[in-house]
Amino acid sequence: MRALFQIMKTMKLELFINFDGNCREAVEFYAKVFKSEVKNLMTYGQAPPDPKFPVAKADREKICYSDVLIGGLTVMFTNAPTGAPFVAGNNINPTISMDSKEEVERIFNELKNRRRSVYGTSAKLSSVNCSAC
Repeated sequence: MRALFQIMKTMKLELFINFDGNCREAVEFYAKVFKSEVKNLMTYGQAPPDPKFPVAKADREKICYSDVLIGGLTVMFTNAPTGAPFVAGNNINPTISMDSKEEVERIFNELKNRRRSVYGTSAKLSSVNCSAC
């Protein structure tokens, strides 16, 4: 039980929601409804340039990243860039952050090996990130 408590103490669950052009409106709406504030708002045009991922002119004013704290849960928001696939209903992604790379990989592999169908679609796990890595 002590080990489980330690894992829960270092684990952070967050949600990442993708939008198809209306991210700014959504962020402001959620902040208002949950009496929170919009944080870290950055457009694609404000993001540091990356030659591997040039920003389309049509995307420069779109939200690249923003977040709102809702009841202790960080909800992150972004607009899908032009040309990126966007499927309404598949646009909410849970993320888990932890300090231990080994524990992240263990949880990732356990979930990946035991994925279940949710609302008729198979859950897909595609990457491992560690805040201490």
